[in-house]
Amino acid sequence: MKRLRSICLSTLLATGLPAAAARAATPAGAAPILGAVTWIQDTLLGEVAGGVAVMAVAVVGFLMLTGRINWRYGATVILGCFVLFGAATIVGGIRSVAG
Repeated sequence: MKRLRSICLSTLLATGLPAAAARAATPAGAAPILGAVTWIQDTLLGEVAGGVAVMAVAVVGFLMLTGRINWRYGATVILGCFVLFGAATIVGGIRSVAG
């Protein structure tokens, strides 16, 4: 559970920081850092990551059905993919509720 929380937190930070940083006034010298964080976000949410996630869900689902992997671990992997690709929507929902 602790591992899942850290994954969720890092995912939310990775997807929320570039959007917040782009809206705020960028301090001097922050452009390389903002560029690096934006690159990480694009890599995590790009087409390659989508393909890898589809294959991961397929393999984990097959392993779960054949009894070679624990169902709880398999569900964690699948839930992680949903959180990773739905992080922008999750952050938007939290921001709309917060005001």
